[in-house]
Amino acid sequence: MLATLSSYEYFSQLMMIVIFIGTFVGLIKFQKVPERVFAVSALSMILFSIASTDELLNNAVNPGLITLILLILCSFSIERTTYLRRLSGKLFSGSKSSASAKTLLTTAFSSAVLNNTAVVATLLNAIKNNSVINPGKLLLPVSYAAILGGTLTLVGTSTNLIVNSLVIEQGNKSLDFFDFTLVGLSVLVACFIVIFLSMNSLPDMSSEAMNTKDYLLEAKVAQDSKLVGSTVEENGLRNLDSLFLVEIIRQGRLISPVAPDELVEVGDKLIFTGDVSKVLTLQQFDGLSLFAEIDGLLRENLTEVMIKPGSAIVGKTLKTAGFRARFDAAVVAIRRDGETISGKLGEVVIKAGDFFVLAVGNDFSSRTNLSKNFYILSGHEAENILNNKQSLFTFAGFIGAIGLSILTDITLLTCLVFYLAFLVFSKNLVVNEIKRRFPLEIWVIVLSALTLADGIENSGIALLISENIESVLQGNSAYFAFVIVFVATLLMTELVTNNAAAALMFPIAYNIALGLGVDTMPFIMAVAFGASGSFISPYGYQTNVMVYNAGDYRLKDFVKFGIPVSLVYSVTTLFMIPIVFPF
Repeated sequence: MLATLSSYEYFSQLMMIVIFIGTFVGLIKFQKVPERVFAVSALSMILFSIASTDELLNNAVNPGLITLILLILCSFSIERTTYLRRLSGKLFSGSKSSASAKTLLTTAFSSAVLNNTAVVATLLNAIKNNSVINPGKLLLPVSYAAILGGTLTLVGTSTNLIVNSLVIEQGNKSLDFFDFTLVGLSVLVACFIVIFLSMNSLPDMSSEAMNTKDYLLEAKVAQDSKLVGSTVEENGLRNLDSLFLVEIIRQGRLISPVAPDELVEVGDKLIFTGDVSKVLTLQQFDGLSLFAEIDGLLRENLTEVMIKPGSAIVGKTLKTAGFRARFDAAVVAIRRDGETISGKLGEVVIKAGDFFVLAVGNDFSSRTNLSKNFYILSGHEAENILNNKQSLFTFAGFIGAIGLSILTDITLLTCLVFYLAFLVFSKNLVVNEIKRRFPLEIWVIVLSALTLADGIENSGIALLISENIESVLQGNSAYFAFVIVFVATLLMTELVTNNAAAALMFPIAYNIALGLGVDTMPFIMAVAFGASGSFISPYGYQTNVMVYNAGDYRLKDFVKFGIPVSLVYSVTTLFMIPIVFPF
């Protein structure tokens, strides 16, 4: 077949293969910016005339993609309700097994309709502070429950919605809300059995890690301070209540450990660790100013927050993020579960899951960017948190929109358009928040993935796969190809992100099904479930990253606990999909 191709067609196929492989390699190398990798791929196809700008623009308004974007926008309002936070306080009663079952089931079924990262974040503190079961036994299973719950419905995870966008791009009708449910429930039950049988093998979180409030605090020695010229011990800096002097930063040089006879000098940055509630005891020392005191923000009523995944300040330092101007708050202290932080607070690179104690200004609560960047754990709530009546209308509207799309011929896209309008007109969601939090990264990934699928079709690669797949399989059945697609997607999701794995594997899987002359649904589901099956790597899914730090786990804990779950997940999926969706 290749001999009959024109030189241009041959060049197009060659470039498409290079772009596809380059995208895969780029996603592994630049895991933190998948949207940029996909954008370069899309632009490369347009540059080499493999895809057109008309196709790019058509893909930008793909109904599946718009449904995904609308669902994310609507979730901003749902995040501001307090239902999940209230529910989390009622889970830990009765026996260990009862508390575990309630927590995992609540996580799973909440994740079927809500953002699973938000679900896990809401439960995190309740799990760590409970007195019924050691958090080390529960945090990792909760992450897995959130992943499994996401496989139950079309809206349970962005992966399913991305696959749906690609299905629509091929000219098919949208997947139904419950298309995933029978397979998802079977997988959920099977994996829950494994989780319950093996969760006791997880390490206990040490009492020290469970009770820690060991935040990192910074104080600066002023020029006229009476501390200058005396030793650490003479100044009484070694005998503070629940605070310990761990480092001194002097003219860019780190002094650690700090000896009792170390002289205090002008401009020293004294780094303490310990109970942040004792921070005000440092005010007793003459000429010692806290990091948060420079702008006069320090208050007795402090606010504790956790940094959200996807926050605009992740990867930046407090200085480069312009933290004070952005939030009208100064950072008093920082804590990072499972990791020791060292150095000046202003130069610490912020990570998702970090805990901050903030001294807040008068405008903090009214700032509209709080819900995008923080989960507020205690202290000042944001003013845009919904009251009971607003929360009720928000949840009822969401359930109503989903129910209407299921029970009638009205599409989910149409229902979400009216639901979003309801949220805006009822002031449960403001237009400025939609502008500020528009999920541009996901939009770019899916738009580029749709264009990638067009490129594979336009270059003739799709036809090449469909015409030659039988000879490649050498007499093996369609089920063999189905297994290969699932396993390849599963491995890819451990190497790159779940959304990227789905976007890359879908066009290949779809054209394999066409080449074999079988129904495409088993292969579509193989990609969707394969991309959601991240159980071995702590970095394959956002909830895994969150509990990895919070539970003080090690990589071997994920591997040891995750492999049996992954195997059962795979076997159950490979068994159930052909039954629910025959070839």
